[in-house]
Amino acid sequence: PIHLQCDVGQPVSTLHACARRAMATVGRRIVAVAEPPTHAKNKYTRPAPPPGTPTPHPQVLPSRPRRNRKNPAIRDAFAETQITPANLILPKFIHDGEEDVPIGAMPGCNRVGWKTGLVRDVKEAMARGVKQVVLFPKTPEHLKTVTGEESFNPDGLAQRAIKLLKDTFGDEVYVYTDVALDPYSCDGHDGIVRDDGIILNDETVEFLCRQAVSQAEAGADCVSPSDMMDGRVGAIRRALDQEGHSQVSIMSYTAKYASAFYGPFREALASAPRPGAEGRVIPPNKKTYQMNPANWREAIRECKADEAEGADIMMVKPGLPYLDIIRILRDNSTLPIAAYMVSGEYSMLKAAAAAGYLDERETVMESLLSLRRAGADLILTYSASDAAAWMDEM
Repeated sequence: PIHLQCDVGQPVSTLHACARRAMATVGRRIVAVAEPPTHAKNKYTRPAPPPGTPTPHPQVLPSRPRRNRKNPAIRDAFAETQITPANLILPKFIHDGEEDVPIGAMPGCNRVGWKTGLVRDVKEAMARGVKQVVLFPKTPEHLKTVTGEESFNPDGLAQRAIKLLKDTFGDEVYVYTDVALDPYSCDGHDGIVRDDGIILNDETVEFLCRQAVSQAEAGADCVSPSDMMDGRVGAIRRALDQEGHSQVSIMSYTAKYASAFYGPFREALASAPRPGAEGRVIPPNKKTYQMNPANWREAIRECKADEAEGADIMMVKPGLPYLDIIRILRDNSTLPIAAYMVSGEYSMLKAAAAAGYLDERETVMESLLSLRRAGADLILTYSASDAAAWMDEM
């Protein structure tokens, strides 16, 4: 027989015509042999496995989740959680001086001058897309009292800083405040301490209302009661409305736990509980009003109360140790949820990074993503400006 070579992919009709012409010419049987065309593209050649790799029996797996993780493009396409600078709130410690004062327990953080470093740092953060800031004032010792009246001084440090930010940046920046007495109390508690060590609830709430109103009058966009007194959200809402500040929001510290992670913050503001004078009992901790770390059902109770009283945003503090609480609030309310990645969390990552144990950028970004995945719409973090810059590089 004569072997007739033809290209793969030729139409059958062409092949038959070619064969008939050949048979008419030589009068013999034709055997057609197809060979690959010389222009066929080379297939991808997989690298050989390393020596010693076993040869397993093929697994029959209809579903292989790793197929959806095999390269950066597909991983980005299927990412279920996103984070942007718009999700971040930058906390700033301020003082009445002009120089930056480093905070030993929080490397990279300073108490900044309210007229100098505050404007500089907020401007930098805004350029990176972080347009929300919360202020924490360092009150001079001579202005601290047992009842904390300085908290509602219309010319107080916090009030002046709020007005400066709004005068400088207007609505381009969203200013949150802290509503609590501990920065203004010589006892270091969020409420007024009776001589027998009882933290007075309703009396404290009266001063918290005055504090919130004074902050609203200075231009605050959102007041944030962090005190954990019962009924304070509703009382503050009524006080704001009565004074014509119905547009000022309330971000309630709804589930604020009596946590050991607050230590560096209290150093920054010198706001830790202090021993009382003779004849006065000052509780050494805040466990009679902040939540027990063992409890989660209690968070639902606080959530329902704050929502009923008029909170606009609800916060969980601390953040990473309480991811389950963030999810519980997310599942039990339609309100936005905030999470505070507190000073202890910040300092742990800083210390580990400085020692070379962890990569700061990778661990901070993973932590923030975890808070978002748990259900946080907003995240208060001292790394806000850095994180925004890292996002821009990704």
